[in-house]
Amino acid sequence: MIVDPAQVMANFPKLPSETYGNPISSLTSKFGSATSQIPSITSGIASTLSSATSSVASSLSSATSGAGSSFASVTSSLASTATHTHHHSATSVAPIPSVIPGNNAIYEQAGDAGQRTLWVVFVIMAIATAAFSAMSWNIPIGKRLYHIITTIIVMTAAISYFAMAVGDGISYHHTTITEQHKHVPDTTQDVYRQVYWARYVDWSITTPMLLLDLALLAGMNGAYIFLAIVADLVMVLTGLFAAFGSESNPGKWGYYTIACIAYLVIIWHLALHGRKQAAAKGGKVGTLFASIAGFTLILWTAYPIVWGIADGSRKASVDAEIISYAVLDVLAKPVFGMWLLLSHQSMPETNIDLGGFWSHGFDSEGNIRVGDDEEGA
Repeated sequence: MIVDPAQVMANFPKLPSETYGNPISSLTSKFGSATSQIPSITSGIASTLSSATSSVASSLSSATSGAGSSFASVTSSLASTATHTHHHSATSVAPIPSVIPGNNAIYEQAGDAGQRTLWVVFVIMAIATAAFSAMSWNIPIGKRLYHIITTIIVMTAAISYFAMAVGDGISYHHTTITEQHKHVPDTTQDVYRQVYWARYVDWSITTPMLLLDLALLAGMNGAYIFLAIVADLVMVLTGLFAAFGSESNPGKWGYYTIACIAYLVIIWHLALHGRKQAAAKGGKVGTLFASIAGFTLILWTAYPIVWGIADGSRKASVDAEIISYAVLDVLAKPVFGMWLLLSHQSMPETNIDLGGFWSHGFDSEGNIRVGDDEEGA
């Protein structure tokens, strides 16, 4: 059986339009009503968000205040515990030792004793200079050679000690000392020690003149005198180089060895050639030379010993170094000079008479001549 759709629709009952109205108009009316409600809904949402924000802020503030109070309480408790623990450990257990690197430099320099010694020796040398000068006034100019040499010796020493006393002629030698440790890193310590280089300038002038006094007393020839003076200068200058040398450098003690060898050369010339020449001038001169030269060599032997303990290994303090050298200098210069000059005045065999230009200058007695013309030339 075939059903006709059109017939079916025709038989479906019709709905009157006045009962249900126009669908489009109904939807438009409802949409307008909903749109009018949007502002009120938006206002409600904003009010709700504002209330929630205020509540969250209040909660955060309260939480922060509580946390700060709790943290302060914990901190106070920890501080109290630490104080109690420290007090307990200080009274019952010794603190654990720590290794502190030696960053603070150590300065080894002269103290009050050393400074006073420098001034005292300066005064002694100045008095000796005046005394030796006065002793030469009654001596003819041709026989003043010993007096002039000896006066220059003590005058140079006086200037040197004055320079050291006022703080000049001094340098600092830097040394780094390394201390090794088993369980911690090695540490270093910087040490600065005073080196009186003015002393070496003094020795480079005065010790050759002391040798010249002894050589003239013995009557040594010019060649041996020259060699002895050169060896003396080598001894003094290598001592100066060694004083500024580093302990870690073998060159420091190499210079010291060279100085000692040079000193042995000096002893050899005085003991061999000087004693032989002095004995040839007579018994008194030979005895005087043996006594005063032996006295000088004993003193000079003490100088490298003091140097090795002081400037060399730096075992002695700067004050001990100054005092030791001061005693030796006083004995080797003013005492030596007074002994030599008094013996010279009472022993005519030691006289050295310098005529010519030394005594008379450029007059008829002291003209310097290159050569004389042959008679009748």
